[in-house]
Amino acid sequence: MSATETGSAAARAEGSPESSERLTIAQAVRDALRDEMARDERVIVLGEDVGIDGGVFRATEGLIEAFGPDRVIDTPLAESAIIGMSVGLAATGMRPVAEIQFMGFVYPAVNQLLGHAARMRNRTRGRLSVPMVVRMPYGGGIHPPEHHSESYESLFLATPGIKVVVPSNPYDAKGLLIAAIRDDDPVLFMEPKRIYRAFREAVPTTPFTVPIGSAKVVHEGDEATLISWGAMVRVCHDAADMLARDNISVEVVDLRTLNPLDRETILTSVRKTGRAVVVHEAPRSNGFGGEIAALIGEHALLHLHAPVQRVTGFDVIFPLAKNEHLYLPTRNRIAAAVRRTLEY
Repeated sequence: MSATETGSAAARAEGSPESSERLTIAQAVRDALRDEMARDERVIVLGEDVGIDGGVFRATEGLIEAFGPDRVIDTPLAESAIIGMSVGLAATGMRPVAEIQFMGFVYPAVNQLLGHAARMRNRTRGRLSVPMVVRMPYGGGIHPPEHHSESYESLFLATPGIKVVVPSNPYDAKGLLIAAIRDDDPVLFMEPKRIYRAFREAVPTTPFTVPIGSAKVVHEGDEATLISWGAMVRVCHDAADMLARDNISVEVVDLRTLNPLDRETILTSVRKTGRAVVVHEAPRSNGFGGEIAALIGEHALLHLHAPVQRVTGFDVIFPLAKNEHLYLPTRNRIAAAVRRTLEY
């Protein structure tokens, strides 16, 4: 069963999937929060400006009116306190959903995430779990100031005990966020703010889940595989469409979850096409693309017709607005990488 079929089956279990709305990613996030807060009184939302202002991207708009200030909590500007409180709440029976306004603001809370949330189950030999979600808008493309465009997922992927989820569309945003809230482990939920309102698609109005740890082939092809996540999935789609005009058939795999990683979907696609290009906007060195390339080299080497290519950000601090278009991967850079694999 495909991931979409799995999500639809879950939707059918909780309500009719025929009832749907065309939502943006931001609206789908809000829908997921509202549904889970209505279903489970242990779910609370906390963070800077999540209540009265409805969040910096308005993804929590209306929740404080629906559930009150005891469950939608405007916190001080203190990320270590936001995450520290969430760890304590989760360990004692609540299911907090914490918001860090931008990924570049998370650094004061890294100790709480890596030193406590990720280790609690192991530290207590299974007596305590930390069912918390940290929502974190990430990535470039909206011309903000410094510290607002980071894509440092590798920092958390190097830490056992934290699940890392990155939706690329409204349907997955709702289904994956509900799955994350119901998960008994800490989940870092990275939201691609570049496409928060870039497009709409039909999303069931009833609660449903998309399984964590399941990638999806979102564009069929047989000459090369593009592997990506978040906002870059749409750029890969654009590259695949551009290459199709030259009769080059490219498959696009949306990872959706970086930890746990759906290795089999990656390897099945690469074994079919014989070529792979990994795309992400994080810096190239020590980026997750290197880990994916190593996975392919270890388990699909004899199927490769060319070395794995990477199209990534550069090994510099994310530039300010004037130059961010020079940093972010584009469909032209991706298409050129695919052509290199075909010419090898």
